[in-house]
Amino acid sequence: MLTACGSNTGRGDGGGSGPTLSHWYHQYGETGTQQAVNRYAAAYKKAHVTVQWRPGDYDQQTAAALLTDSGPDVFEVNGPTLDQIQGGQVVDLTDLLDGVKDDFNPAVLTPKTYEGKIWGIPQTIDMQMLYYRKSLLKDAGLEPPDTLDALVDAAHKLTTKKVKGLFLGNDGGAGVLGGTPLYAAGLQLVTDDGKPGFDDPEAARALGKIHQLYAGKSLLLGAPADWADPSAFLQGLTAMQWTGLWALPQVQKELGDDFGVLPFPKDGPSGRPSVPVGAYGAAVSARSRNKEAAKEYVKWLWVEQTGDQEDFALSYGFHIPARISLAKKAAKLKTGAAADAVSFATDHGYAQPLLWTPAAQTAYQDALSRIIKDGANPDDELKTVLRKVSAELARVQKKKP
Repeated sequence: MLTACGSNTGRGDGGGSGPTLSHWYHQYGETGTQQAVNRYAAAYKKAHVTVQWRPGDYDQQTAAALLTDSGPDVFEVNGPTLDQIQGGQVVDLTDLLDGVKDDFNPAVLTPKTYEGKIWGIPQTIDMQMLYYRKSLLKDAGLEPPDTLDALVDAAHKLTTKKVKGLFLGNDGGAGVLGGTPLYAAGLQLVTDDGKPGFDDPEAARALGKIHQLYAGKSLLLGAPADWADPSAFLQGLTAMQWTGLWALPQVQKELGDDFGVLPFPKDGPSGRPSVPVGAYGAAVSARSRNKEAAKEYVKWLWVEQTGDQEDFALSYGFHIPARISLAKKAAKLKTGAAADAVSFATDHGYAQPLLWTPAAQTAYQDALSRIIKDGANPDDELKTVLRKVSAELARVQKKKP
């Protein structure tokens, strides 16, 4: 079944000699990306690389394929996951970054590192941030909010009969915000030593302020498109919107200079600005018959071919290269809001920790929704989440790869 569903998905043939390697990618919605990855593969001369473009539930497809001998040699992954690493399904790639490890953004490299070893090479960075209309803030006599209290206040003052102050998604922010308010309060989802990182009164206070936005009717709800689409912001339905870096070219085209971008603002005495980041990476299957050749190819493409890495990040969509040096020198990222975004990702970026399991995520997400929309007591909700997360962390850390 896996072979069949990939047989007509845009396979491209590499032009090299030597072993044959299969390289899987999830289906990008950005025109030109598929042709680009085929071109990269064809340029590799030490192996014959075939590219498979995988529509549908890519994560499910790869998870199943890694358990067979007919899966990919190299595959793109939003991970690898802890189960894949502990289950011995992926190959240790630590040596591929010898001499260049410090040039990879640590926020996205850390979740691909376990027991001191690197299991995936980050490709590009996606991030979220706060967009605001300069003219609307100026008319209201407001400065761009640099604290969570200031954000709550600004959202309230910017709300009129026709315009809401802030858009965090049609669910009030429960889905998109995740751990961002916790990091803004100086906390973490998981500490460096594998414990829950939000057993602190500041966590409840920060999440309670998100409820204030909802209860004060400062949030846009029921927009025609959800948070990932900037249309609510562009149509003037909201003065501020939380969305992704990918929206920047469209916002810039339609609003010109009448917008700015911010990280999620800090909260409390130990707070810091917070920006969620993520990165697909390249991994090698432990079932590959040509593991060393696959590793050599990954090193060539995602470590050595810096021109292709910049091309992949910025020629089709709008992403930040995972390499800090490339992000700093890329022409499209050198000025204006794009340069601000790069600095946010570099200085304030956090990624979901590797030890943050789906069960932990569900427990936290459900609690966050109840806090924001129902006004549930943040202290009580977080105590329940802490028990569940503590049990999850204890469970997964008993395993070893």
